[in-house]
Amino acid sequence: MNMNANELACALRQFTGTDHWYRHPLNRNMLYTDGVKYFADNAGNGAYWFLDICATELYELQAEEGFISVWLDVQDDKAMIAADDGNDKDLYSKTIEYTDCPPGEWKFFFTDKVLLLTSEY
Repeated sequence: MNMNANELACALRQFTGTDHWYRHPLNRNMLYTDGVKYFADNAGNGAYWFLDICATELYELQAEEGFISVWLDVQDDKAMIAADDGNDKDLYSKTIEYTDCPPGEWKFFFTDKVLLLTSEY
């Protein structure tokens, strides 16, 4: 289901915890929440590519730091993924040349091997 940015942002506000934990198939140690699954299912034609990057490129960084903030900033069908330590120390950035993810800044926390929406923290 394709949602526009406003619809997706409104829907994500309902997530304040999780009932289920999901394991990522590329990294069985990484878990993600109901809210993150909802985002991946409904951001464009699916944003599981974002979860793949978190599982393969950001997981070890999260393990070293203990906690990281992750942003997915989408503008003009391009995306920038960035991570910091929660105190504005930049740790990672990557440009994605094309995405159908809705435009906007989508923020996540990654801690204790779990990727979650900020509202689920």
